[in-house]
Amino acid sequence: MVLLLAADGVPGAKIAPLVGLSEQSVCKWRRQFFEAGIEGLNDAPRSGRPLVYGPTDRLVLMAKVTEEHPEVSSQWSHSELADAMTTAGIDISASQIGRILAADDVKPHRVDGWLTRRDSPEFWERAADVCGLYLAPPKNAVVLSIDEQTGIQAKSCKHPTQPVRSGRPARRESEYVRHGAASLIAALDVAIGKVMATGIERNNSVTFTAFLEEIEMSINSDLAIHIVMDNGSSHITKATKATKAWLDDHLRFVVHHTPVHASWLNQAEACFSILTCKRLRRGEFESRQELVDKMLAFIDHYGTTATPFKWVYDAKTKAA
Repeated sequence: MVLLLAADGVPGAKIAPLVGLSEQSVCKWRRQFFEAGIEGLNDAPRSGRPLVYGPTDRLVLMAKVTEEHPEVSSQWSHSELADAMTTAGIDISASQIGRILAADDVKPHRVDGWLTRRDSPEFWERAADVCGLYLAPPKNAVVLSIDEQTGIQAKSCKHPTQPVRSGRPARRESEYVRHGAASLIAALDVAIGKVMATGIERNNSVTFTAFLEEIEMSINSDLAIHIVMDNGSSHITKATKATKAWLDDHLRFVVHHTPVHASWLNQAEACFSILTCKRLRRGEFESRQELVDKMLAFIDHYGTTATPFKWVYDAKTKAA
């Protein structure tokens, strides 16, 4: 750029700010070119050891990392890459491979996962329907968010946990004893934040409709009941005859399904997250029944200070 501008007759003082160089650097490049011709543009010899692995070697390495897979392992290790590079005629150490990958921020040992939701009209219709209930509940009605948490492990540590000490956190032995698994079904009242829950033996249409009967008996008969739930096998009325028949006989129940792959729109999920963080994560349970009792006790205590979740998402933003 310096030489092209100079060839057009632009003085060095004006070229310098245009190319981001000092006026002295511009003069140096012009002088080198006019004194030595095109050879004057070559860089002077640089200090230090010359580059051992050139661009071609690095491209071969990156091609293996990004486009090929090891024959036996599920992911590349530095030593396996070194062997593969040797087979390709490039002798390079595992440590050097690690430095090259780190310099380019390439991490073949890691993988990020995601779930692609369906970007369809049905997705946005369902999302808007559910969010509309949260933001503007219908009059003379109760809005409940229903979900199950299954396979909750009842576990106890094999050895006593050492308590907290000054400068040291509590220490827990990694060995534990299994005492079975429990499942829970819960309904969150969106308007007040309180939760109704019960332990279940099986997650099927029988236990689901039995829970709906408990809900019906606990709510004033003058109120409609809008329930938000995901697409679990016991919930989908098109696939589960028992659930469909029960809902057909109880017309004050209005069902709203969350979109597929969008269970986060179900506020009951937030309730289960609180239960996991505050009661299950570090809890110890000697039996399945103790686990169920302590979960229900926590939910009862949670209800004494429960407040509704502040919902702001309206599902009006459409994908481009």
